[in-house]
Amino acid sequence: MKQNALKHIVTIQIAKAGIALALVLGLSSASLAETIAGAMAKAYANNPDLNAARASLRAVDEGVPIAKSGYRPRISANATGTAVRFDSNSIAKPLDYTNRSAGITITQQVFDGFQTLNSVRVAEASAFAERESMRANEISTLLSAAEAFANVARDQDVVAIRKQNLSFLRQQVDAAGSRQRLGEGTLTDVNQAQAQAAEAKALLAAAIAQLRQSEATYLQIVGSPASGIKQAKPAERNLPRTLDLAVATGIKEHPAIAAALHRVDAADYRVKQAEGTMLPGVTLQGSISRSLTDQPGEVPNSSNAAVTARIEIPIYQGGAEYGQIRQAKERAGQQAILVDSIRAEVRQTIMQAYAQLDGARATISATRERIAAATRALSGVIEERKVGQRTTIDVLDAQQSVLAARETLAAAQRNAVVASYSLLAATGRLTVTGQGLPVAEYDAERHYNAVKNKAFGTGTGTDSAR
Repeated sequence: MKQNALKHIVTIQIAKAGIALALVLGLSSASLAETIAGAMAKAYANNPDLNAARASLRAVDEGVPIAKSGYRPRISANATGTAVRFDSNSIAKPLDYTNRSAGITITQQVFDGFQTLNSVRVAEASAFAERESMRANEISTLLSAAEAFANVARDQDVVAIRKQNLSFLRQQVDAAGSRQRLGEGTLTDVNQAQAQAAEAKALLAAAIAQLRQSEATYLQIVGSPASGIKQAKPAERNLPRTLDLAVATGIKEHPAIAAALHRVDAADYRVKQAEGTMLPGVTLQGSISRSLTDQPGEVPNSSNAAVTARIEIPIYQGGAEYGQIRQAKERAGQQAILVDSIRAEVRQTIMQAYAQLDGARATISATRERIAAATRALSGVIEERKVGQRTTIDVLDAQQSVLAARETLAAAQRNAVVASYSLLAATGRLTVTGQGLPVAEYDAERHYNAVKNKAFGTGTGTDSAR
């Protein structure tokens, strides 16, 4: 009795442990499930192309303090030392002496035809343009991550569908063989079922290969292997509800347009910078020096200080100055035209994404009805075959209709997800803040503010924006 009771208690404890382990494993699996927002957040933090774009922006930011150096003085120091041996027939022995000197020169540009001013404005506009280009790069990376996520989810669904189809066809092969042995079917039925099963096996292999390719792309973009992925729903947060609203939002908020406008500003300032070469320039220079010598007959120590003012008036420089001004004006015109081109491209992308999203939604609705009807038809054909009203080929054809419909649904669901995020990207709203992604947003302005007036130091400040 005691042994039986003990066994009963041990069995209960083992069962409880098994339940606890199952719960832990279940929770672990749930925690490992990836979301499309999580995938985008990982890509935002880890994608090497995006990190390279941020480094490029930081380099462009440095153009501002470089341009502002034109406001600051140039200071240089010099020192010389000369050892001399003088030998002559008129003296008993060679004469050795040294000459030494040291000095500091300070040069300050007082006026340069506003070239430095416009150079600073060019650098600032270029930094702002690069910042918007980086934002566009971020949006593109987030969209690529969302698309990679949706592709993996679709391909996983297709693999699962084709596995189920192969299992069904193998059952049909067995059933056809059984009916033939009972005299209720023919060898042709068996061969047809075997042919369909062989084709299904090949289709499954192709689907698995496609899934591996999508997983490789996901790893490249997101930076971690695809794990626990299920097809996401189309984006809804900040998604424009009408086409007109989407177009208006994109024209107003898309960073590619903002970058183009900043490039127009930079080009206009370059025109003024080129025109400044035809204006007078004023420079002040101060210097102080100290000379030491032990040469006989010379003053042993002397000092010298001087201040020089220089005015330079350009009269004619071979015509290069006029060509540079005309060139700068043409490039400014080119940048203005590109703004219109980018606006048209953004508008086209929005309209395409909106149409694709509508089309995908309609396809999903229709395909679900198609799957329901095809599934009912398959069940009916199987029942009719049992009473001899249908053949094996009829069953196989009905199964293929169900298979095609389910794969169409998987593709349509993927298309709806990608189209929704493409629409967000085209309107400029596919951002960390706009989508509430669980990742810290890169602060480009922080780095810019840290370096824009920096006059000393060689530290890059790479971490100042993190």
